[in-house]
Amino acid sequence: MPYDDALDMQVSQALKLLNLEDDTQTVFALEHPRTITIGRNGSDANILLPVEVLTRRGFEVRMVDRGGDVTYHGPGQWVLYPVLHLAPWGNDVARFVRNLEEVVIRALAEVGIEGRRIDDLPGVWVGDDKICAVGARVKKRPSGEFVTYHGIALNVNTHLQDFDVIVPCGIRDRGVTSVAAVLGEPQDMKAWEGRLRNHFSEVFACEIVMTEAPA
Repeated sequence: MPYDDALDMQVSQALKLLNLEDDTQTVFALEHPRTITIGRNGSDANILLPVEVLTRRGFEVRMVDRGGDVTYHGPGQWVLYPVLHLAPWGNDVARFVRNLEEVVIRALAEVGIEGRRIDDLPGVWVGDDKICAVGARVKKRPSGEFVTYHGIALNVNTHLQDFDVIVPCGIRDRGVTSVAAVLGEPQDMKAWEGRLRNHFSEVFACEIVMTEAPA
């Protein structure tokens, strides 16, 4: 799904939560075409080619309202966009981010990959390489509960060379990896969607509507 369409979908659902029109906890699961996004803390210095060159090479480039710096989305990467109000989790944003990381750590453990956290570097890492990026946007309901959108991006079969045009997350001394790269073989994307779905429900311990958005 094109990035702009996915963002519109998230914002529409988030507005329903913010305006108390709907209380459905929704997670959108999808893949994007090749897209570079620059978060609120992003720097142009972390994009290594001019935007016009990236466009000619088939990348879209977007400024976005999530936290974090620069990241890449593309085929072979599962992106989960939870559009949630955080009342069931103590209205705790830090807990929400830890839960997102835990979903991925448990999914990786199913196939024998040890995912880990690194202090002050959000996301999930395998050794010193990032396998999953995390970035969220948080807004507040009139009643005080936080509503989140954006989410996580897990590299499953991702073409890792596409990261070469950026400094991922603005971190120059660490790399990126994928499940396929760690295990040495291509992965079944549907199986990974199922793992993420199962562990999301388990970690967040509530009924969540996970929607695989149309391509």
